[in-house]
Amino acid sequence: MECNYDRKNEMKAFDESKAGVKGLVDVGVSKIPLLFNHKQNIKLEEFPVSTNTGIKIPLIDFDGINKDACLRCKIIDEVKSSCEKWGFFQLINHGIEASILEEMIEGICRFHEQDLEVKKEFYTRDYYTKNVLYHSNYNLHEAPAACWRDTLTFITGVYRPPIPEELPATCRDIMINYTKEIMKLGKTVYELLSEALGLNPNYLNDIGCADGIFAPCHYYPACPEPHLAMGLTTHADTSFITILLQDQIGGLQVLHENQWIDVTPVPGALVVNVGDLLQLISNDKFISSYHRVVAKNEGPRISVACIFRTHHHPENSSKLYGPILELLSEKNPPLYRQITVKEIVKQLHPKKNEESSHQSGNQLQSALRKFKL
Repeated sequence: MECNYDRKNEMKAFDESKAGVKGLVDVGVSKIPLLFNHKQNIKLEEFPVSTNTGIKIPLIDFDGINKDACLRCKIIDEVKSSCEKWGFFQLINHGIEASILEEMIEGICRFHEQDLEVKKEFYTRDYYTKNVLYHSNYNLHEAPAACWRDTLTFITGVYRPPIPEELPATCRDIMINYTKEIMKLGKTVYELLSEALGLNPNYLNDIGCADGIFAPCHYYPACPEPHLAMGLTTHADTSFITILLQDQIGGLQVLHENQWIDVTPVPGALVVNVGDLLQLISNDKFISSYHRVVAKNEGPRISVACIFRTHHHPENSSKLYGPILELLSEKNPPLYRQITVKEIVKQLHPKKNEESSHQSGNQLQSALRKFKL
């Protein structure tokens, strides 16, 4: 690292500009600032990227799911297998119109590409009280290196219905409509997951798994030095499930059998993945897989991750979640203690020395380890 490099001041100037990574691209940077250099600031994971194009995450078709009992059973088996072996699957014929998906992508792009002075009005790091936040890198001040992305986050759900005036005019209507559709789809997915676990179809919905959405809407500008940067570092979601909308540029990778597998975009598809909370309540029946987004020299890439969990007080601490009793037995004792959503969300903000240990070499450690019995 350059001996005269003042990371603290560079980070402060970047944050106070409120222009985000897009602001760097707009002024024509040809090299990424050291603040974003992952190879110089942290040791990257040593897992290889798979070159086998035949290895792909499962693709599940929901067409006819409520019309044919035998077909529904087949789909439940596919969901079960995907969640046990991958923790990920792509979903087609999910019931959300392609025009809504396209407009959501376009709406998020409009927000990030609007006049900076308008965008700045939404710039905040107040995750404790705000339902709408724009900034670059939620952990900018803790992470060893920043990621090449900007984010507009929307928090909504049963306890926090959208307040239109809080949302940006550039994407207000589509954000409300899209999250409404995703919450409906989430309930359907939870029915199938409940049945896949041998439970009543309403079980996961009844315990509140679909009550809240934490939705970071990411904007990944084209990166001049993608080999040195990351779009999103290796992590597992704090959700029960996450339903992701991505455009066709790609960059998302999932860690499967100690190698990175590209989640190649499928037109009209949504990506569904198991989060830590579902792994916990399923007592490790379903797995919460690590994933990341690599930086690319094309863009902007747009994605919208609807992370199913509550976020704010009091709903994030009003319920305890532990391994589901109906799944437990003498041969399958509980692996975790009961926790609140708030407890697992705290794992999003590790101290700087902890961040390195989470992502050093191939010794990735799950946030769930803190809740093991």
